Amino acid sequence: MVDFSTISAEVRAALDGVTPPEVALVEQRLDSPPPLDDVAGAVRDAVATMRVPAGRIAIAVGSRGIARIAEFVRALARELAARGAHPFVVPAMGSHGASNAEGQARVLAHLGITEASVGAPIVATMETVRVGRTDAGVDVFVDAEAYAADAIVAVNRVKLHTSFRGPIESGPAKMLAIGLGNRDGARSVHAPGWLAMHENVPAAARIVLGTGKVAFALAILENADELPYRVAALDARDLIAQEELLLAEVRAAFPRLPFTELDVLVVDRVGKNVSGTGADPNVTGRFPSPHISGSLSVARLVYLALTPEAEGNGNGVGLADVVTSELAAAYRPSSTYLNALTTTAAVNARLPMVMPTPALAVAAALKMVAGVAPEDARLARIADTLHVTRFHASRAALRDLERRGGPPLSVVSPFAPLAFAPGGSG
Repeated sequence: MVDFSTISAEVRAALDGVTPPEVALVEQRLDSPPPLDDVAGAVRDAVATMRVPAGRIAIAVGSRGIARIAEFVRALARELAARGAHPFVVPAMGSHGASNAEGQARVLAHLGITEASVGAPIVATMETVRVGRTDAGVDVFVDAEAYAADAIVAVNRVKLHTSFRGPIESGPAKMLAIGLGNRDGARSVHAPGWLAMHENVPAAARIVLGTGKVAFALAILENADELPYRVAALDARDLIAQEELLLAEVRAAFPRLPFTELDVLVVDRVGKNVSGTGADPNVTGRFPSPHISGSLSVARLVYLALTPEAEGNGNGVGLADVVTSELAAAYRPSSTYLNALTTTAAVNARLPMVMPTPALAVAAALKMVAGVAPEDARLARIADTLHVTRFHASRAALRDLERRGGPPLSVVSPFAPLAFAPGGSG
């Protein structure tokens, strides 16, 4: 077994004298709506416009770390119960959570969703029911427990996808098409490849909607600080059209880093609760598919740690150039490989160069930027891709931003050496 906690004397010698540039903590101003003050009230108002069927209702919840997600689910469960229904929660996360029922229930618990916290039972299974086939020949599946219920309500954030572009990307429709189908649904919809995803996701969602099992969906929209500012109830009868409008709104206001080029980008933590690829490529500029690109070009990308909520699923780690031994130790091949086998994105499962400490990981990245002295590197550091309002940046990065006519940034803390917490990434 490889011990990533140490490196050879030769490698260490090659990195001696590589000193990262000083960085300042800066803040960008992003026009963004204020977050919701009252999640329960917003959910109540949204559900009031919907028809709530009688009987058992499955609330479909995914694996993403959506801000205040437990509050949304609890409020929804209460509203459904108040209308005479009997709600329960089903994981709707495809092959995530180690692709088994126990792992998916643990993912929900990591997100704060338990029977005690939301007031509804958690019913997890990987069993599915095949409900149809799209015109393109894609089989569509639905979680067996959800399909046995009297109705289904999906809860998901509307967001840009990490690997394809279309009028429908990440949101309730994708949850119906892939997440609610568990391992079978995820494998089936992903099998034709990423070039077909923009067609297969809405087509599969329409098959699920056509079963009559879906009552409505709750679509959550987040502001630039990744806090929910609106929740909309989407009636099953025109869910696709409504979600297309919401995605257009999200696309116009998506929060990104202000740079167009960086020599090194350091991301403190990555994981499935942050993004399907650990770190959102719409922020990092590193996409798993060659058919999509972003507005940022990064020469070297460093990931420092895997979130506990990821349950060892390192999907997307392969997009980085250097990671730490802390991340490598948390990386579970079984969970990661299942995700890559399902999505067909082999690059996501690769383990990059591993360095024993965050400092050496950054030094290695700087060493591999051709033609740029470490002290002159355009370097930025973010906590994760959910939080890009405040970040650290080097002098060269800020000078380049000013030269390109980028937006002005406010300095929160002056320039200082890049620092890492003892024994951690922060």
